[in-house]
Amino acid sequence: MSEAPQWEREAVERYLRSVLGTDVRVVDLRRLGEPEEGKGFGYGIPIRVDYERALGRRESAVLHTMGPGSFGHEHMSDRARILLWSHQAFNRLPRHVRSLDVGGFHSNGDLISLGQVEELCLLTEYAEGQPYALDLERLRDTGRLTDLDAIRADALCDYLAEIHADRGAQSGNDPRLYIRRNRELVGDGECIMGLADSYPPHALFSPRVLEHIELRAVNWRWRLKNRTHRLRTVHGDFHPWNILFAAEADFRVLDRSRGEYGDPADDVTCITLNYVFFSLQRTGKLEGAFESLFLRFWERYLEKTGDREILEVAAPYFVFRALVLASPVWYPSLEDSARKKLLAFILAVLEQPSFDPHQVNSYCGT
Repeated sequence: MSEAPQWEREAVERYLRSVLGTDVRVVDLRRLGEPEEGKGFGYGIPIRVDYERALGRRESAVLHTMGPGSFGHEHMSDRARILLWSHQAFNRLPRHVRSLDVGGFHSNGDLISLGQVEELCLLTEYAEGQPYALDLERLRDTGRLTDLDAIRADALCDYLAEIHADRGAQSGNDPRLYIRRNRELVGDGECIMGLADSYPPHALFSPRVLEHIELRAVNWRWRLKNRTHRLRTVHGDFHPWNILFAAEADFRVLDRSRGEYGDPADDVTCITLNYVFFSLQRTGKLEGAFESLFLRFWERYLEKTGDREILEVAAPYFVFRALVLASPVWYPSLEDSARKKLLAFILAVLEQPSFDPHQVNSYCGT
């Protein structure tokens, strides 16, 4: 690749000028190195950039890129994370080649410098509305189910059925994304193992209990691994504080997390376990208004989607969400009686071949 398209050469020249703060002329662009013998995989193609500064002083640099692939590199954000880390870490180790900058490609082909960035931020629009959690707190305190409560639960159920109908076409229906999502469910810092590590010393959640939960979760990861046909678009963090109702059944959602694609069980277990959570706070079991909403949601979702297989894969997703709700870190004021029932629920569903929505109280030991 001793020759490169003119637009690419000009883009690299503009980028180097912004990084080096001086006039630059690119002399040559070429691939670096050949694949190592016997090595069938690589993360990117380094490009050697030969350039001249003012007064004809010639220098060289290497432009590194990363392509999508397995090993946690499927998303642009994965690759950005690695490159941002490399820019700082290279320069903190003696004798390591120095990083001059970390940049990004604009849609028009230009390169943009990010080298001075220490932290990133996200700017979003503002949405009016009240968190759905306020509805559940009202039900917890009054026990009075209204027509609007049923309408809103139906709207949330129908929304999930709609987004879960998308089999991830934009992802190329890549089965690796399903495998990755289940791997992260067990091992990611925000999921089961990360939550276990975050638990302070607690009489109910001893290290031995948390170890048992982790080990059973690993068993479930392998049980789910080949069900890649279940890959769907998901929200990924569909809990009542991430849902804003403006009026009646009109709502917006916030803060989708952990990737665009996964198993529909992630979303359905997340929202429905909160009906259990608030009911445990009210009476110590799933009953009344919350039982009505819980069963209504599950029955409606199963009818609309026909996805009864979800009952066979729900367990580890329920475990993840229950570990959040039982956490002394996230919910320090929760009564230990409720934590005890959430723990019983976790241990019970891990042992069930299929989740039964009508057996929640049995799972909770009530």
